[in-house]
Amino acid sequence: MQLSGFDRFAWATFFTGQILIFFVLLLRRRARNFPLFTLYILQGIVTTVVGFFVFYHLPFPTYQHFYWSSGLLDEALQLLVVYEIAVHVFCPTGVWAHDVRKTFISLAGASVVIALLLTWLAHPAAPQWIQTFILRSDFFSAALMSELFVGMVVLSATVGLPWKTHVARIAQGLGTYSLICVGLDIIADVVGLNRGRHIFAQLDHLKSVAWIACELYWVVMLWVEAPAPRELPETMRNQIYTLQRQVENDLVRIRAWRKH
Repeated sequence: MQLSGFDRFAWATFFTGQILIFFVLLLRRRARNFPLFTLYILQGIVTTVVGFFVFYHLPFPTYQHFYWSSGLLDEALQLLVVYEIAVHVFCPTGVWAHDVRKTFISLAGASVVIALLLTWLAHPAAPQWIQTFILRSDFFSAALMSELFVGMVVLSATVGLPWKTHVARIAQGLGTYSLICVGLDIIADVVGLNRGRHIFAQLDHLKSVAWIACELYWVVMLWVEAPAPRELPETMRNQIYTLQRQVENDLVRIRAWRKH
């Protein structure tokens, strides 16, 4: 099988983007804050290198099995990245915010159920069962990631938890890409591989463009420093100081009362 000019361009750009993101994570010391996201990017680098070797030096069926297997691994790591984002957003001090852990688990469970239902309703037309399975798997992953992303945004806004800048950028990139994939997968489900291979290929190219844009976004946003947190207004600081002094005085009186 020969690659088109766009396929070669996309493959090279994917690899370049992954390398840049990985070095940004290391040079700007983001890797220690986002180890799972770093692992996700590293897995992409390794998969690209091994996939290049398999494609050009081994039979094409071998490459197909490698491609499908690596896709499942990629989807599993995406879910780990979502969990890492949730921990940064909802558990910044090491302790989950009040009632958020239970709500997040419920959100994840509901997202899985909805994604499974949407995947079951999808009927992508493909000549081989494994192709149908991969199409449904991709749709399930994109739908689940989109639901989790939207759900986390709504949940964080509801409980009043701010998004750290770099966490937000990682989530925005992955969430936006997943939303685009859901829309394209719906079109691909209608077209299918049997009736419109050319259209299906163009939709796949659009996914590639969206991923390249996502990689570029991460390179830029993870390189720049996060803005300094806003300082509390002077009035609020005085109120907190006054409250702290009142609590200290109350504690002194309570201790003195207990001694008598």
